[in-house]
Amino acid sequence: MKNPEEENFAKSDAFNLTMIPGAFARKMRTCKIWQFFRFVVINIKMLIVVNKSH
Repeated sequence: MKNPEEENFAKSDAFNLTMIPGAFARKMRTCKIWQFFRFVVINIKMLIVVNKSH
C-alpha cells in the first residue's frame, strides 16, 4: 500500500499547488543588470556579517 502523500503527488491535476511567477517576476529573473545589482547587495551584506563575527 502506498503512502497517501505519494498518491497525491502521482495525481498531477489534483495536487498542483505551485505558484507560477508573474510577468514582472519573470522579467526580473532574466534581467542581467538586476541580477548583478542583487549579487552586489548580497555580497555587501555577507561582508557586514563576516566583519561582525571577527
